[in-house]
Amino acid sequence: MPGVVIVGAGPGIGRSVAHRFAKEGLRVALLSRTGGALGLEGALTYRADSADEDGLRAALDAATEELGTPDVVVYNAAIIRPDSPGQARMRDQLDAWAVNVGGALITAAHVAPAMARRGSGTFIVTGGMPEPKAAYVSLSLGKAGVRTLVTMLDEEYGPSGVHAASVTVAGPVAPGTPFDPDDIAEHYWHLHTQPRGQWDQEILHAGTD
Repeated sequence: MPGVVIVGAGPGIGRSVAHRFAKEGLRVALLSRTGGALGLEGALTYRADSADEDGLRAALDAATEELGTPDVVVYNAAIIRPDSPGQARMRDQLDAWAVNVGGALITAAHVAPAMARRGSGTFIVTGGMPEPKAAYVSLSLGKAGVRTLVTMLDEEYGPSGVHAASVTVAGPVAPGTPFDPDDIAEHYWHLHTQPRGQWDQEILHAGTD
């Protein structure tokens, strides 16, 4: 049975994406620091910190042992906090980069080669900050990093049938607003079901649809 693995499965976009894919009959594996099921009956849950490479790889191994090589992997983890250039501290920036970019790279390194060998798969990263903001230095740098990562994953694995893409969310996520997570989750399903000749590498959710 096909499956989706969501890394950084929290109560916002992660929950909505999980329920959207479950609605289509996919088994769902949720990786988060708390190991919560997000109200999704039958979900597989694993504790993992995206900045802990060994723990992240172990959780991905456990999920793929249960599901097989997943059809879809969504990387949704991020550290979202205000910080300005004048407040920058090296340790804080490295800690944020480890979650915002490093975890995405390790997740891709762990699952994309198997997808490529199979000849199919979708790897989606939750992006943001379409324009950098000085009030959010680490997040701006991190989202620029994962946007570049998606381009490199497409170069490396796209020819083998792996669709690498990002959903760029241009505002704060909240139910009942133009950035409702249920609306945003539709983009993930759309990317996964796109025919290969029509693959998008990025979808921007600007809250104006």
